Amino acid sequence: MKPSASPTGPQLGLSPWRFVVSFGAVSLLMDFVYEGARSITGPLLAGLGASATIVGVVTGAGEAAALGLRLVSGPLADRTRRFWGLTIGGYALTAISVPLLGLTSILWVACALVIAERVGKAVRSPAKDTLLSHATAVTGRGRGFAVHEAMDQVGALIGPLTVAGILAATGGYGAALGVLAVPGAAALALLLWLRGRVPDPAAYETTSTSAKAHPTTDKPTRLPRAFWVYAGFTAVTMAGFATFGVLSFHLVERHLLSPALVPVLYAAAMAADALAALVTGWCYDRIGPRALVALPLLAAAVPLVGFTSSIGLVVLGSLLWGAAVGVQESTLRAVVADLVPAPHRATAYGVFAGVLGVATLGGGTLTGALYEHSLPALIITVTAIQGAALVLLAATRIRPR
Repeated sequence: MKPSASPTGPQLGLSPWRFVVSFGAVSLLMDFVYEGARSITGPLLAGLGASATIVGVVTGAGEAAALGLRLVSGPLADRTRRFWGLTIGGYALTAISVPLLGLTSILWVACALVIAERVGKAVRSPAKDTLLSHATAVTGRGRGFAVHEAMDQVGALIGPLTVAGILAATGGYGAALGVLAVPGAAALALLLWLRGRVPDPAAYETTSTSAKAHPTTDKPTRLPRAFWVYAGFTAVTMAGFATFGVLSFHLVERHLLSPALVPVLYAAAMAADALAALVTGWCYDRIGPRALVALPLLAAAVPLVGFTSSIGLVVLGSLLWGAAVGVQESTLRAVVADLVPAPHRATAYGVFAGVLGVATLGGGTLTGALYEHSLPALIITVTAIQGAALVLLAATRIRPR
């Protein structure tokens, strides 16, 4: 018989790993939904009469909402403790918005639905990451978040391919997006089942473990200094990170790859994303923060090989870009849980997402401008920025558990 103090005891209906994998299945299904929709957002809005400017404004506003609103939803989750409610509500907003997007013929309604889908992500993400962080206290932070990210990317591959196939067969956005209601409904059903089996995932993270890792302070609402240093490391790294948009622009402008093959390369980059997440997650649990050295090194290597005139090197650069994204989406999130005590973790995830969003915007703007000005200047600048990121990483005190 298991002792009652075990994190997999009678108070919980699933083992920590089953909880992580079940949550990964939810994310897989929902990535099926919203990545499928995002793959055709531009053409859909254009078909309703939107100009390129409107498409840019709407999609940009959606991404800003997806990241910026987490500064509100994170503290809200910590204050209300309604982690399951916010997670389910956010996923439901996405699951409803996407099929409706395929049914509307009014441009402003379509624009509102595109933004609503992104708002759903902002509502759920800090609460979802907090729920997941409790189980990873047992499985290992790096490995738990890595498995979740790998499953997430399976959905990111299947969704766009499914939508493309249906669109090619029917020629209508209604059918292509309408079919996404099925995985959306399945994800919500699985999520409700998961909440029923594990109503309080915080029980995975035992009181003794939390107390040792996060001593109490007189100022419980203040995020630890180590978190801010770590957020600075992340911001600097992302400020020198080229986006796939710049890479794909280089591919097409230099006639290295046809536009029709760019999505295939993107899919390959997502496969590299999943693999890198698993490798660095395992390494983080074994060797600690030294595993994060991989991120600045990958980010520095992307322009070095990705902006050449060799198709082989450019493909390699794209795969390295995908690997860097895998580290960002898994191990970076895992570290936050090791730096911030559970009562304030959703707030930390919200702040972290805000920092990440601003830095990503800056990095995309910087690398795009330098690409037009001078490739050697781009490579030198990115290398210098990633060197500074390594210094900040060395100053961050991270204690993986």
